[in-house]
Amino acid sequence: MTQHDSPSLPAHRPGASRQAPEAPDDTSPSCTTRPWMPALLYTLGFLTVYLLAICTPWGQRAENPWFYLGIQGGEAAWIYPLSGSVYGSTPLPPLELSAKPTVMAGLAVIVLLTLLRRCWRQGFAALGVAILAIGAKEVFKSTVPRPDLVGAPENLLDQGFPSGHTVIPAALTLAAVLVVSPRIRPYVATAGVLWLACIAAATATMGGHRPSEVLGATLLACACYGLATWLLPPAAAPGATRSPRALHVIALALALIVALVSGARPDTLTRSLVSAATAFICAALVWYAAVGRPARTARRTRPALD
Repeated sequence: MTQHDSPSLPAHRPGASRQAPEAPDDTSPSCTTRPWMPALLYTLGFLTVYLLAICTPWGQRAENPWFYLGIQGGEAAWIYPLSGSVYGSTPLPPLELSAKPTVMAGLAVIVLLTLLRRCWRQGFAALGVAILAIGAKEVFKSTVPRPDLVGAPENLLDQGFPSGHTVIPAALTLAAVLVVSPRIRPYVATAGVLWLACIAAATATMGGHRPSEVLGATLLACACYGLATWLLPPAAAPGATRSPRALHVIALALALIVALVSGARPDTLTRSLVSAATAFICAALVWYAAVGRPARTARRTRPALD
């Protein structure tokens, strides 16, 4: 019996030794670090929205009537009292004159978190995301004109692409997720997308910007975030985000509710729904960039059990 049992032991050992070196290959992060595709896709999305909505006659014809839906101006919007347009009222950041203080406060928080956590590379990347997105918005609006292809009124010819009020919450949210702890990253992203949904819907429904300008601002911020995560070395790149599965549904459901409330107007259902839909898409884009993509990467890199 011992002569029959002894050959069976080495028969399993070589098999185990052949499988041992294969396990690290399955869990290696080489296939998931420094992703360049998200940055490219967000950039192409930004350019596509600009070319279709701004540089084509049918795109301009589709959006120019936006400002004539319902009562002109933002007074009819439910969120108007929080916009800061009312004399003596405090604006909801970053609306009206609170835009610059919001940016300064956001950058200060990023610097403080960087110093506390000593995540120097992530901190510089977060500052780069915020500064690059907001700065690129200013450069784009000042250097790229809005062509008049349909004989629009003069008051509709000002270049508003991309929306400055929308790019601020999008960029600061994506910058914040780079410097916070991975454990609380999904909850920071949740707060950020709710803020973005509110501002994006309010900006669109009150007539400050067209839907394409709001969407373009979000895509610009996501493109800057994708570029930052691509340029970060593998050791400093954001890792996989583990979050409760229900949090994805809860965050997007709350973003939809906030978008509907912030975009509501009693005088026009079309403007209310389009504003809410645009804001929800913006929130979903930022959520996917900050939380959704790393979580899916983690599932793909999980070693297979044979």
